[in-house]
Amino acid sequence: MKKSNVYSIPALKRLPAYLRELKRLQAEGQLRVASPALARALHIDTIIARKDMEMLGVVGSPGVGFRVEELIDGIETFLGWKNSSEAFLVGTGDFGRALLGYSGFAAYGVRIVAAFDPDPVEEGLEIHGVPVFGLSHFAHYTGRLGIHIGILCVPDDDAQKTAELMVDSGILAIWNFTAHTLQLPEHIIRQRVNLGGDLAVLSVKLAEKLRERKENP
Repeated sequence: MKKSNVYSIPALKRLPAYLRELKRLQAEGQLRVASPALARALHIDTIIARKDMEMLGVVGSPGVGFRVEELIDGIETFLGWKNSSEAFLVGTGDFGRALLGYSGFAAYGVRIVAAFDPDPVEEGLEIHGVPVFGLSHFAHYTGRLGIHIGILCVPDDDAQKTAELMVDSGILAIWNFTAHTLQLPEHIIRQRVNLGGDLAVLSVKLAEKLRERKENP
Protein backbone atom coordinates (compact mmCIF):
# COMPACT_ATOMS: atom_id res chain seq x y z
CA MET A 1 0.00 0.00 0.00
CA LYS A 2 1.38 3.39 -0.99
CA LYS A 3 -0.01 6.45 0.77
CA SER A 4 -1.02 9.28 -1.55
CA ASN A 5 0.32 12.78 -1.03
CA VAL A 6 -2.79 14.24 -2.67
CA TYR A 7 -5.99 14.56 -0.68
CA SER A 8 -8.96 16.85 -0.22
CA ILE A 9 -10.51 18.03 3.04
CA PRO A 10 -13.95 16.51 2.18
CA ALA A 11 -12.23 13.17 1.52
CA LEU A 12 -10.43 13.32 4.86
CA LYS A 13 -13.70 14.03 6.64
CA ARG A 14 -15.27 10.94 5.04
CA LEU A 15 -12.56 8.57 6.27
CA PRO A 16 -13.92 8.20 9.85
CA ALA A 17 -17.33 7.30 8.40
CA TYR A 18 -15.72 4.64 6.19
CA LEU A 19 -13.88 3.35 9.24
CA ARG A 20 -17.07 3.00 11.28
CA GLU A 21 -18.77 1.09 8.47
CA LEU A 22 -15.76 -1.16 7.89
CA LYS A 23 -15.49 -2.04 11.58
CA ARG A 24 -19.20 -2.87 11.60
CA LEU A 25 -18.68 -5.19 8.64
CA GLN A 26 -15.63 -6.72 10.31
CA ALA A 27 -17.64 -7.40 13.49
CA GLU A 28 -20.22 -9.21 11.33
CA GLY A 29 -17.49 -11.39 9.86
CA GLN A 30 -17.46 -9.87 6.38
CA LEU A 31 -14.03 -10.17 4.75
CA ARG A 32 -14.49 -8.10 1.59
CA VAL A 33 -16.46 -5.07 0.50
CA ALA A 34 -16.96 -3.32 -2.83
CA SER A 35 -16.84 0.43 -3.31
CA PRO A 36 -20.55 0.64 -4.33
CA ALA A 37 -21.50 -0.85 -0.93
CA LEU A 38 -19.36 1.71 0.88
CA ALA A 39 -20.87 4.47 -1.24
CA ARG A 40 -24.40 3.40 -0.31
CA ALA A 41 -23.49 3.29 3.37
CA LEU A 42 -22.19 6.88 3.23
CA HIS A 43 -24.89 8.10 0.79
CA ILE A 44 -22.33 9.24 -1.79
CA ASP A 45 -21.63 8.43 -5.44
CA THR A 46 -19.65 5.28 -6.17
CA ILE A 47 -17.02 7.24 -8.11
CA ILE A 48 -16.31 9.31 -4.99
CA ALA A 49 -15.80 6.17 -2.91
CA ARG A 50 -13.45 4.77 -5.54
CA LYS A 51 -11.38 7.94 -5.59
CA ASP A 52 -11.20 7.91 -1.79
CA MET A 53 -9.86 4.34 -1.88
CA GLU A 54 -7.30 5.38 -4.51
CA MET A 55 -6.18 8.17 -2.17
CA LEU A 56 -5.44 5.55 0.49
CA GLY A 57 -3.38 3.51 -1.95
CA VAL A 58 -5.37 0.35 -1.19
CA VAL A 59 -5.92 -1.82 -4.27
CA GLY A 60 -9.05 -3.92 -4.65
CA SER A 61 -9.72 -6.92 -6.88
CA PRO A 62 -12.16 -6.66 -9.80
CA GLY A 63 -15.44 -8.35 -8.98
CA VAL A 64 -14.63 -9.00 -5.31
CA GLY A 65 -13.73 -5.58 -3.96
CA PHE A 66 -11.39 -4.69 -1.11
CA ARG A 67 -10.29 -6.69 1.90
CA VAL A 68 -12.04 -5.12 4.91
CA GLU A 69 -9.04 -5.62 7.19
CA GLU A 70 -6.70 -3.97 4.69
CA LEU A 71 -9.00 -0.96 4.28
CA ILE A 72 -9.24 -0.49 8.06
CA ASP A 73 -5.45 -0.62 8.34
CA GLY A 74 -5.09 1.76 5.37
CA ILE A 75 -7.43 4.38 6.84
CA GLU A 76 -5.91 4.23 10.33
CA THR A 77 -2.40 4.48 8.86
CA PHE A 78 -3.34 7.35 6.55
CA LEU A 79 -4.87 9.32 9.44
CA GLY A 80 -2.04 8.50 11.83
CA TRP A 81 -4.43 6.71 14.18
CA LYS A 82 -2.34 3.55 14.53
CA ASN A 83 -0.59 5.15 17.50
CA SER A 84 -2.41 7.28 20.04
CA SER A 85 -1.58 11.00 20.14
CA GLU A 86 -1.67 12.62 23.57
CA ALA A 87 -3.45 15.94 24.01
CA PHE A 88 -4.13 18.61 26.64
CA LEU A 89 -7.57 20.16 27.09
CA VAL A 90 -7.93 23.74 28.32
CA GLY A 91 -11.24 24.89 29.84
CA THR A 92 -13.19 22.60 32.16
CA GLY A 93 -16.61 24.21 31.95
CA ASP A 94 -19.66 22.17 31.00
CA PHE A 95 -18.48 21.52 27.46
CA GLY A 96 -14.90 20.72 28.46
CA ARG A 97 -16.14 18.30 31.12
CA ALA A 98 -18.33 16.59 28.54
CA LEU A 99 -15.35 16.07 26.24
CA LEU A 100 -13.30 14.66 29.10
CA GLY A 101 -16.05 12.12 29.66
CA TYR A 102 -16.20 11.07 26.02
CA SER A 103 -14.51 7.69 25.58
CA GLY A 104 -14.69 7.72 21.78
CA PHE A 105 -11.54 9.80 21.26
CA ALA A 106 -9.40 6.68 21.66
CA ALA A 107 -10.92 5.26 18.47
CA TYR A 108 -9.64 8.35 16.64
CA GLY A 109 -6.09 8.09 17.97
CA VAL A 110 -6.34 10.86 20.58
CA ARG A 111 -5.96 10.52 24.34
CA ILE A 112 -6.51 13.49 26.65
CA VAL A 113 -3.88 13.06 29.36
CA ALA A 114 -4.53 16.26 31.36
CA ALA A 115 -6.86 19.24 31.55
CA PHE A 116 -6.20 22.82 32.60
CA ASP A 117 -8.41 25.67 33.75
CA PRO A 118 -7.78 29.42 34.16
CA ASP A 119 -9.66 29.41 37.47
CA PRO A 120 -8.06 28.12 40.68
CA VAL A 121 -7.98 24.32 40.78
CA GLU A 122 -7.98 22.27 43.96
CA GLU A 123 -5.02 19.93 44.37
CA GLY A 124 -5.65 16.38 43.20
CA LEU A 125 -8.76 17.25 41.17
CA GLU A 126 -9.75 14.77 38.48
CA ILE A 127 -12.63 14.86 35.99
CA HIS A 128 -13.60 11.49 34.53
CA GLY A 129 -10.21 10.19 35.63
CA VAL A 130 -8.26 12.98 33.90
CA PRO A 131 -6.07 15.13 36.21
CA VAL A 132 -6.85 18.86 36.20
CA PHE A 133 -4.29 21.62 36.83
CA GLY A 134 -4.26 25.39 36.90
CA LEU A 135 -3.41 27.04 33.58
CA SER A 136 -0.20 28.42 35.10
CA HIS A 137 1.20 24.85 34.95
CA PHE A 138 0.43 24.41 31.24
CA ALA A 139 3.87 25.33 29.86
CA HIS A 140 5.66 23.13 32.40
CA TYR A 141 3.67 20.00 31.59
CA THR A 142 3.69 20.63 27.83
CA GLY A 143 7.48 20.74 27.81
CA ARG A 144 7.83 17.86 30.24
CA LEU A 145 5.52 15.50 28.34
CA GLY A 146 6.17 16.77 24.81
CA ILE A 147 2.50 17.42 24.05
CA HIS A 148 1.72 19.00 20.67
CA ILE A 149 -2.12 18.86 20.50
CA GLY A 150 -4.32 21.27 22.44
CA ILE A 151 -8.12 21.23 22.74
CA LEU A 152 -9.52 24.71 23.38
CA CYS A 153 -12.79 24.93 25.34
CA VAL A 154 -12.52 28.27 27.15
CA PRO A 155 -15.09 31.12 26.85
CA ASP A 156 -14.86 32.96 23.53
CA ASP A 157 -13.45 36.13 25.13
CA ASP A 158 -10.50 34.14 26.48
CA ALA A 159 -9.85 32.09 23.35
CA GLN A 160 -7.16 34.22 21.67
CA LYS A 161 -4.94 34.80 24.69
CA THR A 162 -5.28 31.18 25.79
CA ALA A 163 -4.39 29.92 22.31
CA GLU A 164 -1.33 32.19 22.29
CA LEU A 165 -0.24 30.73 25.63
CA MET A 166 -0.68 27.24 24.22
CA VAL A 167 1.45 28.06 21.18
CA ASP A 168 4.15 29.72 23.28
CA SER A 169 4.23 26.54 25.38
CA GLY A 170 4.93 24.31 22.37
CA ILE A 171 1.48 23.31 21.08
CA LEU A 172 1.51 22.87 17.30
CA ALA A 173 -2.12 21.89 16.62
CA ILE A 174 -5.25 23.37 18.23
CA TRP A 175 -8.73 21.88 18.06
CA ASN A 176 -10.85 24.97 18.63
CA PHE A 177 -14.27 24.43 20.22
CA THR A 178 -14.88 28.17 20.69
CA ALA A 179 -16.66 30.53 18.29
CA HIS A 180 -13.58 32.75 18.07
CA THR A 181 -11.44 32.74 14.92
CA LEU A 182 -7.86 32.40 16.17
CA GLN A 183 -5.10 34.63 14.83
CA LEU A 184 -1.97 32.52 15.11
CA PRO A 185 1.33 31.95 13.24
CA GLU A 186 0.92 30.18 9.90
CA HIS A 187 2.78 27.07 11.02
CA ILE A 188 0.20 26.37 13.72
CA ILE A 189 -2.44 23.84 12.67
CA ARG A 190 -5.91 24.81 13.77
CA GLN A 191 -9.27 23.14 13.27
CA ARG A 192 -12.39 24.93 14.39
CA VAL A 193 -15.54 23.02 15.30
CA ASN A 194 -18.30 24.95 13.52
CA LEU A 195 -21.37 24.05 15.57
CA GLY A 196 -23.28 27.09 14.30
CA GLY A 197 -22.52 26.23 10.69
CA ASP A 198 -23.56 22.62 11.14
CA LEU A 199 -26.79 23.70 12.82
CA ALA A 200 -27.48 26.12 9.95
CA VAL A 201 -27.17 23.27 7.43
CA LEU A 202 -29.43 21.09 9.57
CA SER A 203 -32.03 23.85 9.87
CA VAL A 204 -32.12 24.51 6.12
CA LYS A 205 -32.44 20.81 5.30
CA LEU A 206 -35.24 20.45 7.85
CA ALA A 207 -37.07 23.44 6.37
CA GLU A 208 -36.79 21.89 2.91
CA LYS A 209 -38.12 18.56 4.17
CA LEU A 210 -41.08 20.21 5.91
CA ARG A 211 -41.83 22.21 2.77
CA GLU A 212 -41.81 19.04 0.68
CA ARG A 213 -44.23 17.38 3.08
CA LYS A 214 -46.53 20.39 2.96
CA GLU A 215 -46.50 20.45 -0.84
CA ASN A 216 -46.87 16.66 -1.13
CA PRO A 217 -49.04 15.58 1.82
